Amino acid sequence: MNRNTTRSLVGLVAGCLIVSLGSPLLAQSNLGTWAANVGKSTYSPDPAPKSSTLTITATGVTVDVAPASGPAQKWVYGGTYDGKPVPVTGNPNADMATRKRLSPTTTETTFTKGGKVTSVNTSVVAADGKTMTITAKGTTAQGQPMLNVQVYEKK
Repeated sequence: MNRNTTRSLVGLVAGCLIVSLGSPLLAQSNLGTWAANVGKSTYSPDPAPKSSTLTITATGVTVDVAPASGPAQKWVYGGTYDGKPVPVTGNPNADMATRKRLSPTTTETTFTKGGKVTSVNTSVVAADGKTMTITAKGTTAQGQPMLNVQVYEKK
């Protein structure tokens, strides 16, 4: 091998290594604890919850919700962003969830109950990494159309 070929090969290997190490870091932009800014969010149908906190890890999500009325709720589901359904506990409107990563800053979670889709949540993390907007489209437990745009702030 001549010197130029060796340099090119080293550069290619280094570039691949940087991309392979950097991509998982970019893909983790939604990890952490997020608190809902209920005042900046919209809920249809109403009412908005009193509060909502998400804790997102690479292997699952915990949602703590204080609804407008009734007892606090804690939803938990595991799973990676592999598109495979996993059980959900504590969510009155879902018994399974499927997580997919659409881009480094965007994920999609599809919730189902009894095999029927109840909502599709698209989460987008802002470029600064400090806010995340979740657009949830689906139906309520009472069968009403639902469209929530929830703004979360990183804790």
